Amino acid sequence: MGSLEGRVAIVTGAGQGVGQGIALELAREGAAVAVTGRTEAKLHDTVAKITEAGGKALPIQGDVKNPADIRRIVETVARDLGRVDILVNNAQEVFLGPLLDQSDEGFEAGFQSGPLATFRFMKAAYPHLKASGRGAIVNLATSAAVRWDMSSYGTYAAVKQAIRSLTRAAAAEWGPDNIRVNAVAPFALSPALEGWERDRPEEAAAFKKTVPLGRIGDCAADIGRAVVFLCSDDARYVTGMTMPLDGGQANFN
Repeated sequence: MGSLEGRVAIVTGAGQGVGQGIALELAREGAAVAVTGRTEAKLHDTVAKITEAGGKALPIQGDVKNPADIRRIVETVARDLGRVDILVNNAQEVFLGPLLDQSDEGFEAGFQSGPLATFRFMKAAYPHLKASGRGAIVNLATSAAVRWDMSSYGTYAAVKQAIRSLTRAAAAEWGPDNIRVNAVAPFALSPALEGWERDRPEEAAAFKKTVPLGRIGDCAADIGRAVVFLCSDDARYVTGMTMPLDGGQANFN
């Protein structure tokens, strides 16, 4: 029996990359996983991978920037899968570049898809997580927020730091309801990172040399497994933390 047997999870942005890796590993441990995202075909790909491995998954198309979609997703999961025990806020629109090159629209999209969507999902899922008796939320942060050189990462880091603040607040406020709330800061071979390597190869190569473990993380084996731990009873006394999943590159102290 897996460590998450009988539980129900929602993973946003689960059609590819880190979100897909997390969904696969949650399902591997016995959770029924609602995989959400904007592109239906990608969601079905994740569901196919989960079902082929013997797991249970439900695809739900939706845009995390749409409040009505967020409410619908949570309500659908509670109705069709019977409960909500785990929420993983992974979806995020990423905009990188110098501050003078960033637009108001891009910055706002980062906040809409990141901290505001995280805030809305947590509030919508709260009554179900409380009813679970062992609710777990994992929000996605970034080690870019603690880089000594923040050049070209300012707006992205600002968005992700807001998510860390929400994580700490929810952990403090909802601990009495047996809801644990943590964040992870991954460095993994996702489509976004592949795009970064393609568009800025010299910067990407230099950055990888700063990773003590000398490699990029795997979306499932490295990131997904850590999220499984945070959602399981093995982490029952862990809340309000940001866990770096970047091979030792960042310093959150």
